[in-house]
Amino acid sequence: MTAMTETHARDEICRVGRSLFERGYVHASAGNISVRLDDGFLITPTDACLGFLDPAQLARVDAHGRQTSGERASKTLALHTRIYAAAMAFDPGTRCIIHTHSTHSVALSLGCHSAELLPPLTPYFVMKVGHVPLLPYTRPGDPAVGAQVAALIEHYGHDGKPLRAVMLQRLGPNVWHDSPAAAMATLEELEETARLALLTRGDAPAPLTESQIDELRRVFGARW
Repeated sequence: MTAMTETHARDEICRVGRSLFERGYVHASAGNISVRLDDGFLITPTDACLGFLDPAQLARVDAHGRQTSGERASKTLALHTRIYAAAMAFDPGTRCIIHTHSTHSVALSLGCHSAELLPPLTPYFVMKVGHVPLLPYTRPGDPAVGAQVAALIEHYGHDGKPLRAVMLQRLGPNVWHDSPAAAMATLEELEETARLALLTRGDAPAPLTESQIDELRRVFGARW
């Protein structure tokens, strides 16, 4: 996808934020959205409610991380910039990151002790989301998280499995894609799969087999 104009990016951040808020993917002032521009970033302000964003008040940050306009940038800016830097090595078109405290994903993380949040339960999870590494809990805004996430992105990418999401235990997912709309769709698929996992937890559903996943790779280009 080609770079969107800054005006369009501002409008899309607000549209996606409102949609996520109205459908319960975010609440109160939890969550944030950023878009990578050719000369910097836009990111939602700290403690902003995603349902009531103003395009003119989004934080504008230059390529060196210095804020140039808007309200004070979210404290997750450092994490977002590390994700962009790492993810673009494998997906140069990465343009948007969304972080939420989505209920089912967070609930699933509370009792998860695996390296990844979810197994390959559905074909669309495999195709649209892919692997979701689970990072152990650290406080919100911990600067060490950026290096941990970047290392995971590089590890999976070099293994031929580029990531589109990571899960921060007890906090929520960070997802990324080439536009706010595409990142939102990735988040929706992740949250729906987490909901299915919780609904069927007592039945221990079997994941897709390796041959089924390989077929998704061959037919749809799944990156699992």
